[in-house]
Amino acid sequence: MQNYPFVITICSEKGGVGKTTLATNLAIFLKALNEELHVSVFSFDNHFTVDRMFALPGHQTTNTVADLLRGVTGGDLLYTGQYGVSYIPSSNELSEMRGSIQGPMALAKMMASSGIPGVVIIDTRPELDILTQNALYAADQVFIPVKDMASLENCKNIFALFDSRGLDKKSLSLIPCLVDSRIKFDGMFRDQRTLLKAYAINRGYRCLDTYISKSPKVDSLNTNPDGKIYPVLTHARGTDVYGQFTMIAKQVLSTIAQTPEPRALQFSRWMKSEEERRNAAYMSRRATIRLNCPVCNRALVDSGRSTPPSHFFENLDGSIRGFFHKECFSGLIMALFNPNGNVTSAKDPFQQLLAKAIVSSTFIFRPVTVGSSSQVEVIVNDKDGRQLIRQLFASGDYADSFMNMREGSLFRLLEDTLGQQTSAQYGTVLVVQPVADQDHEAILKEDDYRKFRKIKQQIAAEIRV
Repeated sequence: MQNYPFVITICSEKGGVGKTTLATNLAIFLKALNEELHVSVFSFDNHFTVDRMFALPGHQTTNTVADLLRGVTGGDLLYTGQYGVSYIPSSNELSEMRGSIQGPMALAKMMASSGIPGVVIIDTRPELDILTQNALYAADQVFIPVKDMASLENCKNIFALFDSRGLDKKSLSLIPCLVDSRIKFDGMFRDQRTLLKAYAINRGYRCLDTYISKSPKVDSLNTNPDGKIYPVLTHARGTDVYGQFTMIAKQVLSTIAQTPEPRALQFSRWMKSEEERRNAAYMSRRATIRLNCPVCNRALVDSGRSTPPSHFFENLDGSIRGFFHKECFSGLIMALFNPNGNVTSAKDPFQQLLAKAIVSSTFIFRPVTVGSSSQVEVIVNDKDGRQLIRQLFASGDYADSFMNMREGSLFRLLEDTLGQQTSAQYGTVLVVQPVADQDHEAILKEDDYRKFRKIKQQIAAEIRV
């Protein structure tokens, strides 16, 4: 049976508020309160505190959280750690990897297919970079530690991020941390915790009643002659912090019990429906592909052809689509721009431009009316949309020209594709795009077709202008 984790993210843009202490100790307390619950933790920060706390002595690790971001299944990266908590080792490669993360929902999709059961706790860096955003969007519960007005002020960016994405802010909870009980105030807000909570509520933030006190005993657990990091559970019994972590862990267990479907399960269901939709759209596009090359009228899959189709064509509304044989399209373009058959040197700049354009550029064929004459406008744009060539051809002359003797004539192309639409109407435009030799049908699949559709939209906008 597929496992879908309940994800808890610890996040704050302010450093030194106790994020990692909260993440690591919450994991240990959850496991202590429910030994049957599978608890995992990993960090997007590069301080390696998670490793120092959970790594078993003498246990060598090879996988890291960087492998998770590369697409390795999360369940395959877990190591059994101390206190019964599993962990994914930290990595110092994450800063270089941030530019390769595909959007803020990448981690949510990874969690949906991770196979990790129980609870996953994610520690984050003190900034709202793409990794932190991913951790936020994947979370069922977000805890935001605040210890002063500066950290409370920074919360607005997290809430604004959720607003901009239309995400439910009910998952966001502030936790006053490192609260110094010795600090007292006169008046209504008698201590640091009460003041922070009041300011949070005034800003519309949800703030837990439970908090984490500042404790010299707990502070000493991170700095000691052994060079180890000790947990509150085993080394700070009898402190207020011990009881506070117990209360927070119990609240989390209650929230988990009341959550029928974690986000990972919802994303898994969404991904499945998206995959079905993508496959259906691909099959629909594939089913409408013309079986023959419009230039030579021979089958696209032809045992006599040694090369696969090289170019895809489609009109603006997507009702007409197909492929060209490589030599047919190349011959069409070369003959079109060299109509007298003059042989020019391969070193001729225009010939070089044309040869390069055939394999890398977008070709646009558009019937137009100039005065009383029906003509065809041919536009060649490079991969960045910059216009390389723009030329008009008198389409009425093709019927009796030498080009009609060749199967690659422009007249035949437009007649076989656009048919009766070849009169100069808006939308009667044929767009031709080069495709990969090894998989010419990849352009019909979701990602590549989305890029092609964007090209068509840009062309349509230019034609309107």
